Amino acid sequence: MTEKQTKPSVLLVDDDTDFLFQQQVQLEAAGYEVITAANEHHARKLLEQRRPDLAVLDVMMDQPDAGFTLSYHIRKTDPSIPIILVTAITRETGMEFDLTGASDRAWIRADAILAKPIRFEQLKREIDRLLASPAPATGSGQ
Repeated sequence: MTEKQTKPSVLLVDDDTDFLFQQQVQLEAAGYEVITAANEHHARKLLEQRRPDLAVLDVMMDQPDAGFTLSYHIRKTDPSIPIILVTAITRETGMEFDLTGASDRAWIRADAILAKPIRFEQLKREIDRLLASPAPATGSGQ
């Protein structure tokens, strides 16, 4: 969090406008400043102007892997920003991703993955945990 900010800022990126609006309202009510983007391109433009304290990214947006590529971009430009991926991939395709196995951790550039539909309490708990944690190490092959 920068000195001028009094609230932690969260970049929220999702092409589902209902999800985006719902999470934005709840996060703002919980005391966060929320910056929203509906796709990877818009999020990259916002990231050129601002550094959020944390990013919450949908995996499948305008491209099926947009969340993965955006998280890789964030890690490459500022590895200290915690990232939460939210996804309905498992429900829609049966493919499972988690960060407990070394093979997934090797290529998924995120600190947490939450399966949609998510409850706000679940998202807030992860945000609070990650904002309270020290910044991720930069030497992990990113």
